[in-house]
Amino acid sequence: MTDTRTAVLAAVDALVAAFGRHDTKAYFDAFSPAASFIFYNLDRTLQNRAEYEAEWALWETRDGFEVRGCRSTKRNVQLLGDVAIFTHAVETELSISGQAMTNYERETIVFARQTDGRWLAVHEHLSAMPS
Repeated sequence: MTDTRTAVLAAVDALVAAFGRHDTKAYFDAFSPAASFIFYNLDRTLQNRAEYEAEWALWETRDGFEVRGCRSTKRNVQLLGDVAIFTHAVETELSISGQAMTNYERETIVFARQTDGRWLAVHEHLSAMPS
């Protein structure tokens, strides 16, 4: 189980690091093409990775969105066979239209072990941190 937990956390760390440096290719490669996404600041569920990639591109072009850093704390992994549920608190430094800001949020990411042994994210749910 420790090896499995280590593998899941390695997948988490790669995903968070790619997000934190605004490396869209590495970030989106950490998700299954069929992954779904629920974000508190959107009025709909993104049903797959392609929808999220399109939304991200819109944020970049319309809003000047850029991730400048990301920190993950209060991390927890629940293992359920070939599925892992990862929860954490996330602090994101970003820029919108050139204005720096920091978001404090909670996030759940569900990972599934692929047939080749890799762990890919299959669902992400982001919530605002309660005040």
